[in-house]
Amino acid sequence: MRDQPYGVLGQFEAPEDLVRATAAVREEGYEKFEAYTPFPIEEMPQALGFKPTPVAWIMFAGGVTGAISGYLLQFYVAVIAYPINVGGRPLNSWQSFVPVVFEMTVLFAALSGLVGMLWLNGLPLPHHPLFGVPAFERATRDGFFLCLESSDPRFDEDSARRLLQRLGAHDVVVVADD
Repeated sequence: MRDQPYGVLGQFEAPEDLVRATAAVREEGYEKFEAYTPFPIEEMPQALGFKPTPVAWIMFAGGVTGAISGYLLQFYVAVIAYPINVGGRPLNSWQSFVPVVFEMTVLFAALSGLVGMLWLNGLPLPHHPLFGVPAFERATRDGFFLCLESSDPRFDEDSARRLLQRLGAHDVVVVADD
């Protein structure tokens, strides 16, 4: 029995062809596919069916965590661990805590955004099965590629190959899963 491939990769001549093919693949009912281009194409996110990511909520949660932890840290130090009465002010003088709370908010939001983005993108990814396709090197220069992944429930190697050829891919290859 043959191992399941990673997917079927088709190369297109122009960005417009790739956008048209991507939209058609989505209309066919495929859910697991990816387009690769050497530069951003304005219409591609809509053709791919992008949905909003939870990175903003992850950053919000990180920012709130940073603000609370910054405030609690200063409260603990100023009120509980090392109380010093300066000029008759109350020990819990929140106004003096604002700079540290702000900085902790920014720090935690930025770090949680970075970690969340890396986690959601599945990074770091030192090797990808598409790197084994010699023509895929053109994806960073002048190549436009569409890959239908075998993890899609609708995936069938022969029908995926025929679909990409019908949509105008001039070079269609089966990508082995490393």
